[in-house]
Amino acid sequence: MDAFEHPGGQAAVPPEEGLEALVRLLDRRGTVVLSGAGLSTESGIPDYRGATGRRRSGTPMTYQEFTGSADARRRYWARSHTGWPAIAGARPNAGHHAVERLRRAGHVAAVITQNVDGLHHAAGTREAVELHGGLRRVVCLDCRRTSSRAELDRRLDELNQGFRPNRAELRPDGDAQLPQPVVDGFRVAACTDCGGVLKPDVVFFGENVPPPRVEHCYELVDAASSLVVLGSSLAVLSGLRFVRRAARARLPVAIVNQGPTRGDELAALRLDLPLGPAMTEVARLLDAV
Repeated sequence: MDAFEHPGGQAAVPPEEGLEALVRLLDRRGTVVLSGAGLSTESGIPDYRGATGRRRSGTPMTYQEFTGSADARRRYWARSHTGWPAIAGARPNAGHHAVERLRRAGHVAAVITQNVDGLHHAAGTREAVELHGGLRRVVCLDCRRTSSRAELDRRLDELNQGFRPNRAELRPDGDAQLPQPVVDGFRVAACTDCGGVLKPDVVFFGENVPPPRVEHCYELVDAASSLVVLGSSLAVLSGLRFVRRAARARLPVAIVNQGPTRGDELAALRLDLPLGPAMTEVARLLDAV
């Protein structure tokens, strides 16, 4: 009997044994990859929980805060503008490139990412579904026009000359920790078309992923031979629901993540390894070039 036919309840296995099992799973072809923040940490972008699984300090801004308060928007854009160079300058790491190699070789059929950094696309995986949107785009909440974050960054520089602090702790999704007096003087840019409120084209906490996007992801999972989770604690439902969907359909689920996840009990294979080296070795073993 194939060890992957009945997912559920597997503890993390030794690295060599686990990599061989992951290779066998991917060799079936048709795998869907679900990636999270842990895949981008090797590119210098912090994740939300780290290896302990406990949330890092700091509270992300909610959609309700952002839309309901000009002061909250000023705080968001001041901190995001400070952290933007780190996001704009980030480059795909070995893990992103390994996923793309596996996709080109036919082992991976589709990629769903919870990340908003655009690094899968930069690695060549143009079809990756950005479940939570992308920081490199901005949308007007009034006229719905979208524009580039690079364009907004130039405008914010002009409005806030000399603003960008030299020392600021980078946090997940390009946020940066700033003292309130620094935030208070920040000037926010409006939509150039209608003067409306600009928001990054990402799904905030308290905001729903667009239903058509969720349905598309369900369709990808339903058509998959297996689901491989890379670098996600699955702490929020937006990613966990796809693991539950796969498990209900008795599709094998493999999780590669440093630290525990909410989906561990549903996994047929669980690996606690750094993503870049692990996935590079998997691609090598599969001769995915």
